[in-house]
Amino acid sequence: MSAANAALYHDCLTRGVVDFSGRTQLLLTGPDRVRYLNGQVTSDVRKLAPGQTQMACVTTAKGKLFADIVITAQEDALYVDAEGGLREGLLARLERYIVADDVAIEDVSEKYALLHYLGAEPAVAGVGKVASARRLGRTGWDLRLPREEFAARRESLLAGRVAVDAGLAETLRIEAGIPRWGHELDENTLPPEAGLDQTHIDYHKGCYIGQEVISRLRSVGHVNRQLTGFVAEGDALLAAGAQLRAAADAPASLGVLTSAAYSFALEKPIALGYLKRGSPTGALLARPEGTHGPEAIVHVQGLPFAS
Repeated sequence: MSAANAALYHDCLTRGVVDFSGRTQLLLTGPDRVRYLNGQVTSDVRKLAPGQTQMACVTTAKGKLFADIVITAQEDALYVDAEGGLREGLLARLERYIVADDVAIEDVSEKYALLHYLGAEPAVAGVGKVASARRLGRTGWDLRLPREEFAARRESLLAGRVAVDAGLAETLRIEAGIPRWGHELDENTLPPEAGLDQTHIDYHKGCYIGQEVISRLRSVGHVNRQLTGFVAEGDALLAAGAQLRAAADAPASLGVLTSAAYSFALEKPIALGYLKRGSPTGALLARPEGTHGPEAIVHVQGLPFAS
């Protein structure tokens, strides 16, 4: 990879800004908003102070993922944001369980821009509201403001900052070992499989939909597959969808790669993927799905790769 790309990467760690405006954004208001949302998600919303964010899962009655979300508390409201493709489904899912609660949910995806600053807190007094967040596994700050205001103040809001494009943001995400909807996460994922029990679940809070299954998984002590980090041997490029095997002639796949990138921190190709419980953790072969081409040798590595 070029020296220019490596320099840009290191600049992004201390003064990067990522535009997350394409995410689903929901606004919850009303006196029952905290109690209501707390009964719908895996984290304890009651612990959030204004200006703080919290990761959480919305799960089904069977304990599987409906969405992974970020909750932001403000003085008089809660914001929920999630992957853009979950927009209609998430709103409908949350509205379905409002019965006698004094809470309103509004889709504000088109109203607000959402910027995430890495490094020092941005000096944006009087422009939107800033909340501390770790979206990419590093210290960061969210700024949510009306889209028209962002358009008018774009130059000043990005002054002294480095714009992080989608490709580099993916590299940072993968290095941090953060699973993403549509890659590592879908409606068949159990949160502990993706390591979300470490970041998204409070096992001491009250009831929520799916809690019984999530608690049972914890008591069992394992799941049948686990999100895992992989590092390529040499400079072999890795690709999502590659099947993992212990040997070239092994009949069964041990897992699959789900996201891949070149890590500037490790100076090697890396990938996220799932590995079946009980699989060997030595060198594995990764072959692109549906091909008989050359295989890359990968080694298991703990997550995060870098933070």
